[in-house]
Order: sequence, then C-alpha cells, then structure tokens
Amino acid sequence: MTTNNLKVILDTNVFMVSILPHHKYFWIYQTLRQKEYDLLISNEILSEYYEKLTEKYDLENTNNAIEVLLTSTNVHLISPSYRFTLIKDDPGDDKFVDCAVAGNADFIVSHDKHFDILTSIAFPKVNV
Repeated sequence: MTTNNLKVILDTNVFMVSILPHHKYFWIYQTLRQKEYDLLISNEILSEYYEKLTEKYDLENTNNAIEVLLTSTNVHLISPSYRFTLIKDDPGDDKFVDCAVAGNADFIVSHDKHFDILTSIAFPKVNV
C-alpha cells in the first residue's frame, strides 16, 4: 500500500447505506470506486459486511458490492495480529479498531456511538 490517499475503515452501518444510489452517503461508495481513498478491511470486517448485506439486500447486489471490495486496488486486506478489546459496550466493534491500528488508518467512519469511547483512550490512538 503505497498511496498518498487517506486510509479509512468503514463501519458496517456506513458501508451498507453508502452502496445505495439514492442515499445521501452514496458519495462514500462512489469515491471509493474512483480510488479517492484507500479502504482497509479485515476478514472479520468482510464477513460482517457480507452477513449484514445478505440480511438486507438480494444476493446479486450483495455479491456485486463484495466483488468491488475484492477487486479494487485501493481496498487492502489487513490481518490484525493483536486484539485491543477497547469497545466494552459492543465487543463486536473491536474488529474495526484492530484493523485501524494494524493498518495505520487515518480514521474509522461510523454512526455508532460505541466508538465515542476512543476519544478518551490515549493508546492506541484511533480517530473516528
């Protein structure tokens, strides 16, 4: 990964609405496709995306969205080697923090208030 792009983690809630052409956050998906930033994902994040997409959307749209992630040169698979367990109120969100730290992400994009705890944690520093 040798770009000057911002390195971003998209929480599942943001990714899910960003793929909808009529949604106000569709620009997030469009700029991803235009390679204006780098998206960092882990296997755990990718699995959650797939699980939640199949619950809400049909299989064709789900597979299309996942294929974009798997084939885009600005989407990078990160393999975190440490679990920080910082999100006590929703431990399922820790996978985003772990990926952010391992991939040296600039920030996590989320609507989830559980990430607010990160503002009070000095190490590892993760911007939301």
